[in-house]
Amino acid sequence: MTDTGRVGVLGCGLMGSGIAQVAAAAGYETIVRDVSQEIWERARGGIEKSLAKLVEKGKLAATDRDAALKRLAFTTTTGDLKDCDIVLEAVTEDLVLKNALWSELDRLCGPRTIFASNTSSLTIAAMAAATRRADRVVGLHFFNPVPLMQLVEVVRTVTTSEETFGRAFAFAKSLGKEPVAAKDSSGFIVNLLLVPYLLDAIRAVERGVGSVPDVDKAMQLGCGHPMGPLTLLDFVGLDTTYRIAEIMFTEYRETRYAPPPLLKRMVLAGMTGRKSGKGFYDYSVNPPRVADLGL
Repeated sequence: MTDTGRVGVLGCGLMGSGIAQVAAAAGYETIVRDVSQEIWERARGGIEKSLAKLVEKGKLAATDRDAALKRLAFTTTTGDLKDCDIVLEAVTEDLVLKNALWSELDRLCGPRTIFASNTSSLTIAAMAAATRRADRVVGLHFFNPVPLMQLVEVVRTVTTSEETFGRAFAFAKSLGKEPVAAKDSSGFIVNLLLVPYLLDAIRAVERGVGSVPDVDKAMQLGCGHPMGPLTLLDFVGLDTTYRIAEIMFTEYRETRYAPPPLLKRMVLAGMTGRKSGKGFYDYSVNPPRVADLGL
């Protein structure tokens, strides 16, 4: 534990609920805000299942699971996060939406509250500018699935104070994570390197360099990756990757971040990966088969 007492989480989608789970499991009183009770009831059910799996595997005691669930609270009112020591934002990659929430919380929260964004592609400085506490705004970029992935990128802007960065870094460690320091550049460390790799894999399929399964197999066996790039794209979500690539291309104006035409066509067709049932692979059958991409 750190000097952080109460944790607030904005958004309880896949990332937000994962962050809430690890915070509550680490001993923090955690309150999660989303726009409807239906959404957070679904999120709470997902957290309960996730914790149950950890108990089944012997990685978590049943008493610790019960204690973690007791520390979790949900709300539809942003103002209920006003007494938190740190607020972590995990809403859609939409700067206008994020900044509206930060601006509202900036008026409500005390001077000691840290604002931390889980953005994967937007700059933290663009959010800090929407507040009157630019020295207390930082990036805490978790990876999916949050309960299992060890890395957290702790992102410091030119205005983030040494104290804020230190508190955020210590908080990430207290969750059992391995934090790394990153500068406030779109994509930070991981996505700066990962996104061009994923886009190049799509281009390879587009140009007929290799088939979907052969590109995946080549990178798995040739580079020792746990999964191929196209399988990973389906897992992350093609719409998410497209949105991140667009943001990074706008930021850097480098062609390696430009979404390939095939990616755009697939997203427009609703082929967003596992969550839609079809991406580079068709998940309506078991095992999944290669999807028809019209190439």
